[in-house]
Amino acid sequence: MRGLVWETAEELDLKIAQRVRDIRKRRSISQKRLSGMSGVSYGSIKRFETTGQISLVSLTKLAMALDIAGDLRNIFTQIPYRDIQEVINESR
Repeated sequence: MRGLVWETAEELDLKIAQRVRDIRKRRSISQKRLSGMSGVSYGSIKRFETTGQISLVSLTKLAMALDIAGDLRNIFTQIPYRDIQEVINESR
């Protein structure tokens, strides 16, 4: 049985964008400077921070530029099993 989903995909995207924006601001990096550091266009960064929409490649580039790629890399490393069948399936 799946748990209840309390947010939409769009809401989750916005939370991720807000977190990246917070990290950028904490480090006193402008959107234009982050664009130069990451190779992601200024417009894409601006759009991401307001809408949450960005390609996975661009998100990865931003994470690398902000030195948080390890967090992105580890996003799915500690996934709990939902049931015993998943344990069985993984060992096959």
